[in-house]
Amino acid sequence: MHIYDPAFLPTGAPPLPVSGTVDAYRRVQPVIGTRRTVVVTPRNFGTDNRVTLDAIQALGSERTRGVAVVRNDVTDAQLLALHDGGVRGIRFTLYTPAHAVVGFDMVEPLSRRVHELGWHVQLHWTAAQIVEHQALVRRLPSAIVFDHLGRLPVNCGVNHPAFGIIRRELDGGKAWLKLSGPYLDSAVGEMGGYQDTDALAQAWVDAAPERLVWGSDWPHVTEPVKPDDASLAALLARWVPDVARRRRILIDNPAVLYGFRQG
Repeated sequence: MHIYDPAFLPTGAPPLPVSGTVDAYRRVQPVIGTRRTVVVTPRNFGTDNRVTLDAIQALGSERTRGVAVVRNDVTDAQLLALHDGGVRGIRFTLYTPAHAVVGFDMVEPLSRRVHELGWHVQLHWTAAQIVEHQALVRRLPSAIVFDHLGRLPVNCGVNHPAFGIIRRELDGGKAWLKLSGPYLDSAVGEMGGYQDTDALAQAWVDAAPERLVWGSDWPHVTEPVKPDDASLAALLARWVPDVARRRRILIDNPAVLYGFRQG
């Protein structure tokens, strides 16, 4: 999830597209039934990760982790400070390059640096970008998290070449994939219950349940009409009807990936 708190907006930055404070998220947690949180710095804050570090402390450092945004000029001391603050990964949001604050040229060198800290790189790329940069993906030394179902077009699903590329990384034990953001590529949307995402989500569950995590993507900044959070959480039960697999995705896998205490 993300925190959009205007109190941390850099000077001169455009107004935030939504408001999503820690207090607002606390009211969402009982609705979706979560106690642990992973806060991801939104693109709107550039490489200023104060909003994420503050949220980690406010929500409880023992049950909250962060994913930051950095550029090549980040110092080792700054990375260590982020680590001490609960950050365990960095995000490359490149599916809309015109608005990106990082670039493809930064992915490999930063992957090498954060690998030493035991972090991962989170890739919010389109399926076409994953195919285009598959050689880069293979070279990355750190763990990889593919965002939002891999952003595969629902009309192609497992037949898109990106599916095989991601599957290879999952099978190799280096990558993870997030079951999140069904609205990003669904044609039927909330009114259709996102049913056109079912086949792809279930294919990921069948392929690698031990390499999947779930995310709410709250506060759903891409959506003009915000989806119902309880319905989004319930969608996971349709994708993953097996209780043991669902527990693995919601509890056990995130403990490994983000360094939460088991149990």
